[in-house]
Amino acid sequence: MPLNFRSECQIHDSMGFSLYVITDRQQTDGRPLVEVVRLALQGGVQAVQLREKDLPDKELLELARSLRQVTTEFGAKLLINRRIDICQAVNADGVHLGAEGVSITEAKQLLSERQLIGYSAHSMEEACAAEADGAHFVTFGPVYATPSKTFYGKPVGTGRLKDVCRVLTIPVFALGGIKRNSISEVLSAGARGIALISAVIAAPDPTTEVQSLLHMIEEHAIHSGT
Repeated sequence: MPLNFRSECQIHDSMGFSLYVITDRQQTDGRPLVEVVRLALQGGVQAVQLREKDLPDKELLELARSLRQVTTEFGAKLLINRRIDICQAVNADGVHLGAEGVSITEAKQLLSERQLIGYSAHSMEEACAAEADGAHFVTFGPVYATPSKTFYGKPVGTGRLKDVCRVLTIPVFALGGIKRNSISEVLSAGARGIALISAVIAAPDPTTEVQSLLHMIEEHAIHSGT
């Protein structure tokens, strides 16, 4: 079993993770997605969202099973984007929902109390509604410009991120165009952590990249006293 390089002093928020990695097999540069996720887990990632909306059901289920195996090996959480049936089939740790598809209320009726519900919010109204409906955490963005989130319009910026973090009591994870030089800025705005796709999935060395990102999150927490 490969070594898990997670720092003993890693700062975790109330969700048990501060770095949330979202998959995109199109950004792995030809590498198998499961192997890229394994490398990220070796670096210390403790939460992964399987988000491959275009995969046929059979392939998505097989991929979910593989990711459940590797995340379990590293003691990490696995959430499935929108698909409660896939989540239940592989005994994942929860689902991540959005404006389309199953509602938070419906998900709560189908999932166990131990399973998490994340929600992708793009406005204050969406974020507040998600909390009121029972989401355990939200991702909020896109904070900065990013090609994968152009559908949602202009970036929300750190000002609106700060407003949402001030109002919500559940954890908010900043999402969208976040790079190393912007981590401190989004955390200073009140985000409990960061959600990333390409910064980890497309990294030549996901293990080292995750270690660096977690170190920056830890350093911010130490210096800010959080």
